[in-house]
Amino acid sequence: MKTLKKILFWSLLGFALIQFIPTDKVNLPVDHKVNFVDAKNTPEKIRGLIKGACYDCHSNETVYPKYAYIAPISWSVKSHINEGREHLNFSVWGTYNKELKESMLSNSIQTIQNKTMPMPAYIVYHKEANLSEAERVLLTTYFEEMLKSKTY
Repeated sequence: MKTLKKILFWSLLGFALIQFIPTDKVNLPVDHKVNFVDAKNTPEKIRGLIKGACYDCHSNETVYPKYAYIAPISWSVKSHINEGREHLNFSVWGTYNKELKESMLSNSIQTIQNKTMPMPAYIVYHKEANLSEAERVLLTTYFEEMLKSKTY
């Protein structure tokens, strides 16, 4: 019993101490001239879908949920956001070159169609990101039209 108490004590102490290891949750300022939904004058329905399902991980407009302030969950959340921004950051869309935009749009279409994005774990806590089949078709059609017309 003493061993169990010691394990519990040290575990709780460790958990308390890791709360003091900060994660950077500051979003960079958004320049609306290069922000995807603003620069592309995205229709309101599409804008809502992209912001609701993509922007938390793929923009500088991340809204951190309460659980993102508790270590070690905060570390995982920040890691996912950093990775998402590396692959595609809608807030700096206008700074990407033509080839990168084409690649990002093609990859976006694939991940939306394959239902790998939004991530299933994200959908659990963010119901607005759980896109219906019709919404997925709407988004992919929008991106496909941009590719075909080369208006990216």
